[in-house]
Amino acid sequence: MMLAFKGVHAHYGPIHALRGIDLRVREGEIVTLIGANGAGKSTLMTSIFGAPRISSGQLLLRGRDIGGVPSHQVSRLGIALSPEGRRIFQRLSVLENLQLGATCSDPGHWGADLERVFHHFPVLKDRQDQRAGTLSGGEQQMLAIGRALVSRPRLLLLDEPSLGLAPIYIRKIFQIIHDINRSDGVSVLLVEQNAHHALRLAHQAYVLQHGEIVLSGSGHALLNSAEVRAAYLAGENAEAAEATTATTAAASSH
Repeated sequence: MMLAFKGVHAHYGPIHALRGIDLRVREGEIVTLIGANGAGKSTLMTSIFGAPRISSGQLLLRGRDIGGVPSHQVSRLGIALSPEGRRIFQRLSVLENLQLGATCSDPGHWGADLERVFHHFPVLKDRQDQRAGTLSGGEQQMLAIGRALVSRPRLLLLDEPSLGLAPIYIRKIFQIIHDINRSDGVSVLLVEQNAHHALRLAHQAYVLQHGEIVLSGSGHALLNSAEVRAAYLAGENAEAAEATTATTAAASSH
């Protein structure tokens, strides 16, 4: 088991943000977490880094309880986060952003890790000397994921990678997530409001409401759940669904 939440509770002061979370990410899996704004998705993700620190339950990484590990040490355990809103360093170059992402990894792997990022994101290679703030939104998202990848994670956390992107970039981002999982063997925990794309990609999926897991199952099962479709897929039209089918067809074969 790569990651396991076992009865996890977390608070922001008096606010009970996570309520008895049970969630599993197995080796080599893509696990998707969907839910409305304010459901606690990002809180669940950042609690892995101790922000907020879990107040009870167990947070296990390959069987080791990391609930009390200092935040600055978590990234050295093979976990990397691409946060919501990208949070790249706008005034630094693409290459400098990637170099910052590699500060927790062995410098002897830098060349190979950089080439792996450029393989997944060729546009970053072409623009490595360009100031990051001048990239398009989709390219900035690619940089945020690339910055996480150069730390050589075994578990990649992606928080709303499609947020604010044009449809063409949304399709690219989800295809790249699939490729990273398949070709690099990286486990992925994906928080995403775009439920249609996310569930097509996922091996396993969870629905979060008010800090609680209310539904779980395979990505395929939840994609076809009447309850999930009514709550999270009603706004997606047939044209959008058809447009994503070709780029994520390989993922559904999992």
